[in-house]
Amino acid sequence: MGKITLEKVSKSFGQTAVIPEIDLEIEDGEFAVFVGPSGCGKSTLLRLIAGLEDTTRGKILIDGEDVTGAAPARRGLSMVFQSYALYPHMTVRQNIAFPLKMAGEEKPAIARKVEEAARILNLTDYLDRRPGQLSGGQRQRVAMGRAIVRNPKVFLFDEPLSNLDAALRGTMRLEISELHQKLKTTMVYVTHDQVEAMTMADKIVVLQAGRVEQVGSPMELYRNPRNLFVAGFIGAPKMNLIDGSEAARRDAATIGVRPEHIRLADGNGAWSGTVGVTERLGADTLIHVEVDGIGQVTVRTDGENAVKSGDTVHLLPDPDKIHRFDPNGQAL
Repeated sequence: MGKITLEKVSKSFGQTAVIPEIDLEIEDGEFAVFVGPSGCGKSTLLRLIAGLEDTTRGKILIDGEDVTGAAPARRGLSMVFQSYALYPHMTVRQNIAFPLKMAGEEKPAIARKVEEAARILNLTDYLDRRPGQLSGGQRQRVAMGRAIVRNPKVFLFDEPLSNLDAALRGTMRLEISELHQKLKTTMVYVTHDQVEAMTMADKIVVLQAGRVEQVGSPMELYRNPRNLFVAGFIGAPKMNLIDGSEAARRDAATIGVRPEHIRLADGNGAWSGTVGVTERLGADTLIHVEVDGIGQVTVRTDGENAVKSGDTVHLLPDPDKIHRFDPNGQAL
């Protein structure tokens, strides 16, 4: 079991509130992702759950037990950090076994658990190597193996892929998602990368300045952002947000439309403009169009589209996919 409940949890450093009051539930077996820009409080929130920071107010419960004042070791959690924090003089086997050895477990039990973790993480052939002989992705898997052998109620990941290159991040996203499916253990994952959040999460918690802006599944947030911040943060490339007279004509202070919900019209469209930069990504092409009276609008088109810089194009947004926001930035 690994249900996490936050009841009116807040955190202040002196007079500065970094986490205003938060209520949140993460269900047993759920993959929850805390996402937001740098400084939004997501890592602090994770550290509060882990017991690495003390709450200023409120309660943290794990499976109904109040652990607010409990030491990290008593919470039944395992944490994987951005830095691998491996012992360079130890082998992979010794690194994975280290927390069990410190807990005083018997050698046969340690050996069995290390072998099982290595099998799950495809590290069996590397058990006798040292961290310096491994790739970045392999080192991160060793750090995950060290967490797995403790058989925790909850795994906590604090931006674990930030030090990896783009290709390896994609591979590791898949591996962590597969690990969740195998273990069926609650996972809480912190990232500033909304692509990681969208591709990995059952539940996304979007944070800004310590506040929870919206909680929901990836597609709930994509289809129905609660406010302008979520609308602009979730989705890649981000939603086109248009304000001023064009939006006012649609009874809203701001309208939003995603690049994939705008098509190039053969004749006259709702908007016309001049193509600036085109980004050819293979299957897709992103076209950045300077539209009179609106500004730059990004359109996602077929990768084979022949539009080029300087062309005049007509754009037609899908009327059923237009988002509207009031003067306070809240969805209408």
